[in-house]
Amino acid sequence: MSNFVTRLTVLATFSMALMIAPSLSPSFTPLSTAAFAAGGDNPAPPASDGKASKEKKKKTSEKSSSADDPAFINGYRTAYATIYDRSDYAAAIEQLKALGHDDRADVANLIGYSYRKLGNYQVSQAWYERALQADPNHVRTWQYYGLWQIEQGNRDQAQYHLNRIGAICGKDCAEYKSLASALEKPPGTGLVY
Repeated sequence: MSNFVTRLTVLATFSMALMIAPSLSPSFTPLSTAAFAAGGDNPAPPASDGKASKEKKKKTSEKSSSADDPAFINGYRTAYATIYDRSDYAAAIEQLKALGHDDRADVANLIGYSYRKLGNYQVSQAWYERALQADPNHVRTWQYYGLWQIEQGNRDQAQYHLNRIGAICGKDCAEYKSLASALEKPPGTGLVY
């Protein structure tokens, strides 16, 4: 029952983020709620005249344009439903990769989650790390990667992930509560997250 409530809460939060996104600043992307949960966008890095700055601007504009692309949003929603409604993780991986934006934290995180649910922990870990490289404050990735740590028996690492979530969105956010609850369970209970 609590798993259903958690999923329903996540879906409601995601839906609300999509509805309010147009009223927020143009740099806000509807699929990345980590910045919103952390209280706003991260400050922009200082500008430079070098080539790296131009490449970074190009990548940033590509990422924000994908959030406005109806085909991307519909594809993401389809993959999301494939994961959470049908539990067809292999199909979801293909759908997410077909979006062509697996460098986005939201997309990479769901790919990692799907691989974890399929039992491919090494590949899952690589995708979680890729998501955190794309957005070090992506709360959902810290949560899912923390659950991955628990499944691997790495409770100290899961606690570290919980502390990161607390620093980003506080102890009242759903991701913090979910991982904290999983950490409260005794090791080896056989629970699947």
